[in-house]
Amino acid sequence: MTVIVQPTGIDPADVLAVARGNVRVELSPAAVKAMATSRAIVDGIEASGRPVYGVSTGFGALASTSIEPERRAELQHALIRSHAAGIGAPMPVEVVRAMMLLRVRSLAMGRSGVRPLLAQGLVDLLNHDITPWVPEHGSLGASGDLAPLAHCAIVLLGEGWVIGKDGERVDAAEALHAAGLRPLELAAKEGLALINGTDGMLAMLLLAINDAAHLFTMADVTAALATEAMLGSERPFLPELHSIRPHPGQAASAANIHRLLQNSAIMDSHRDDLAHAVQDAYSIRCAPQVAGAARDTLDFVRVTAARELISVVDNPVVLLDGRVESTGNFHGAPLGFAADFLAIAAAEVGAIAERRVDRLLDVTRSRDLPPFLSPDAGVNSGLMIAQYTAAGIVAENRRLASPASVDSLPTSGMQEDHVSMGWAAAKKLRTVLDNLTSLLAVELLAAVRGLQLRAPITPSPAGRAAMAALEPFAGRPGPDVFLAPVLEQARAVITGSDLRGAIEVATAPLH
Repeated sequence: MTVIVQPTGIDPADVLAVARGNVRVELSPAAVKAMATSRAIVDGIEASGRPVYGVSTGFGALASTSIEPERRAELQHALIRSHAAGIGAPMPVEVVRAMMLLRVRSLAMGRSGVRPLLAQGLVDLLNHDITPWVPEHGSLGASGDLAPLAHCAIVLLGEGWVIGKDGERVDAAEALHAAGLRPLELAAKEGLALINGTDGMLAMLLLAINDAAHLFTMADVTAALATEAMLGSERPFLPELHSIRPHPGQAASAANIHRLLQNSAIMDSHRDDLAHAVQDAYSIRCAPQVAGAARDTLDFVRVTAARELISVVDNPVVLLDGRVESTGNFHGAPLGFAADFLAIAAAEVGAIAERRVDRLLDVTRSRDLPPFLSPDAGVNSGLMIAQYTAAGIVAENRRLASPASVDSLPTSGMQEDHVSMGWAAAKKLRTVLDNLTSLLAVELLAAVRGLQLRAPITPSPAGRAAMAALEPFAGRPGPDVFLAPVLEQARAVITGSDLRGAIEVATAPLH
């Protein structure tokens, strides 16, 4: 597979393929032509002597400072060096690769006034598996992701750092030389075009969208398994009860859970039991309302990201009629709001999962399951402390769900007096989703333990698939074991596709 970048942009699947699949990237002839056309306009403006921001002037609060023609290339190099001012641990490779591809996309749209060789330089880094070392701190989300993008751009100059194969920091000059690549010399406006934009926060948001879509489906799976293990009712998930409140995500989630509970001897065992609770607790009965709202939030975020993928976010921009105009399109508010909204939704999906875990472990509410799902409670603690871990993660997610995008700190001598904090919003969203993975892993393990303890009554096909997936490393209920490795492997089951695939073979494709 090769991702070919057109002047019309790329799609989310392209970003995932390059970020996580290391596929090759190429510039289309149309993209090369679009960049050459816009560069000719910039060259003409520079020759005319007209003052244009970023071409013949300084940056930010120095926008009124005129730069002599013979120093304009120097200006672009100085810009990259000064703005590569991040600090902290390096961002994950997948984020940096996605960010570089999105910057290629931005340049290839032909509104940045750069030579095609600049975009080709980034393409070469991607194709030679050279990943810049981008520190986690530095971006305020306006003027876009300046510092992170500068840490990518400086590698093109043969300066800065890259991530070595062992994860250690390597000098960029050494990495370029080993790959047979030569450093670039920047021309007027090109340094600015390399760093102005929302590519970092959009990269994280696109990766998060993909992860959240999978996790929200797996949340339906773990909710169904927990409901089955607790002898819950399937009636609240009937489609006619969700058609009267037509939120599409709720209907999809309810349909998943209802389908997963079919053909279960455990469900059949208590369906007509007069002692059965008339209503299950909210954490069971309202699972589709919470997970469904999260799905609808995800749909909103998808629309926002799709719009950004076809947007020109540089500043200044070269218009097709020859004008070069300043914009505010680099401001990350749309992405910051979206990331914060999705973090709130994901945090709640994890919070309600933890409540179901707590019910499964509580002998007064679990409907005849042993305390903490241990057949020999007292000497053994079962999953008691796994629920402690889940509770601590829920607390952290609640802190992380506080929006970053409502904050702003003025910078650049009050020229950039309102910033988006979109980078911070997207970064903490990824942490929330990683935490959600852990919460669903705890629920999966607890639900499987509950189903095992209902033997000899057999669970649903989904329950049997989950037991088959976990028993090779989690075993069956018995004496306590070292639990951390079991939880780690349960996390891998949640993030992987095998369990969902096995369930869908036994039932039907899940929404």
